[in-house]
Amino acid sequence: MSYSLLKASIHTLRNHLKRAFDRIKNEKLKYNMLQAIPFWIASIITGLIAVVYTKLFLLAEELTKYVYHQSVWLLFLVTPVCFLLAWWLVIRFARYSGGSGIPQVMAAISISSPVTNRRVNQLLSLKVIAVKVASSLILAMGGGAIGREGPTIQIAASIFRRINQALPEWWPKVAKSNMIITGAAAGLAAAFNTPLGGIVFAIEELTKTHFSFFKTAIFSSVIIAGLTAQGILGPYLYLGYPKIGKLSGLIFLGVVLVAVIAGLLGSGMSKVILLVLRWKARFKFNFHHILYVGCCAVVMATIAVFLDYSVLGSGKDLMGEVLFSQHKYAVWYAPLLRILGPVLSFTSGAAGGIFAPALSAGAGIGSVVSSWFDLSETNTNLLILSGMVGFLTGVTRSPFTSAILVLEMTDRHNVIFHLILAGMVASLVSVLIDKHSLYDHLKVQYMKDLELEEERGVLKTGIPKEMKTIPENS
Repeated sequence: MSYSLLKASIHTLRNHLKRAFDRIKNEKLKYNMLQAIPFWIASIITGLIAVVYTKLFLLAEELTKYVYHQSVWLLFLVTPVCFLLAWWLVIRFARYSGGSGIPQVMAAISISSPVTNRRVNQLLSLKVIAVKVASSLILAMGGGAIGREGPTIQIAASIFRRINQALPEWWPKVAKSNMIITGAAAGLAAAFNTPLGGIVFAIEELTKTHFSFFKTAIFSSVIIAGLTAQGILGPYLYLGYPKIGKLSGLIFLGVVLVAVIAGLLGSGMSKVILLVLRWKARFKFNFHHILYVGCCAVVMATIAVFLDYSVLGSGKDLMGEVLFSQHKYAVWYAPLLRILGPVLSFTSGAAGGIFAPALSAGAGIGSVVSSWFDLSETNTNLLILSGMVGFLTGVTRSPFTSAILVLEMTDRHNVIFHLILAGMVASLVSVLIDKHSLYDHLKVQYMKDLELEEERGVLKTGIPKEMKTIPENS
């Protein structure tokens, strides 16, 4: 089908829709339906893309394992090639598709207005989706310690924004920022199969608008995107059902200890990432960036070959092992590897999320702390879950989102108060390292970069530039 024929078909379809809605006499009903339909369509597309992306991401991680088991030495070839190619795709085609995706969404929400459309296009677009998916899959294929959840959020927000842009002139307009927020919530729900987590994430992390203004849109979009993903993947849990039965009366002290350690380390990892990005901003030539990305890949491969394979990948295998196998206690350096891996992968400049790696680092912390006291299986599992909540909170500063996500991943409602406690304690101690989250720092920097580039005319020419210096106090 030619482009002109497709365009004519879309125009005809729009006219048919307009005539159909003109026949509806109830103006309030017509208005509500027209407001809801874009959210429903975008939610279905989000669910479908989230499923495809999930399957491809799992396949990419399996390819890494296949290479490792065929010949560990191949990692010294595959990992650098994948890291460099993933970085090059971002720098060449869509540099704001790099990293997690959540700071980009936050920046898009903050600057969304009719006069900033060109800036938002750099953060959320179909091109960003394509580069995000390709770069993250290649990085995962090379063993990058990344997750797919942050990228799914940016992808979903881009889909919702594009659907909103495609509406005809006569269609009731939906606020751009509300569409982006709803898309992000739907993306998280589809990625983790956690509808409540998506809703809480939108409230706690993304929106400063009164929730009642668009609560129906968020609820319906999260449900539709989640059901679409479930219809294909089935009603799965991201992790499973860890055994948590009779708990010690003093286990809350262990929860607090794990939360303190995990919160400090989560915030510390974020601080290290920012320091590395600030140092990289001083590079004057692309050769320096290529050298840095190659070194990151070689370090990852070296650790995997000579020390421990678990430094590679999202870390879901580590979470599964400590929660569901007889090997409850991870080695003492496991959390350090799960911190180093994301630092090297994230600062490479390629696309990839930090949610899953943060959860795995927290799981390792909870497991190691449990080994100090030789706790029972159920108490150990609780500390592992608490570590996951604490570390993710240290990175995101969203304690309720972290607690709800882990709760829905494991369906362990009997420990909800323990998980919320872990999130609150981690949130309090994290400020000792940095007052702001990693996402807040990057969001501010993206906004400043876009404004500066527009002033210099870079957004019109599309000339890519390396990331500017990240300020000490964003």
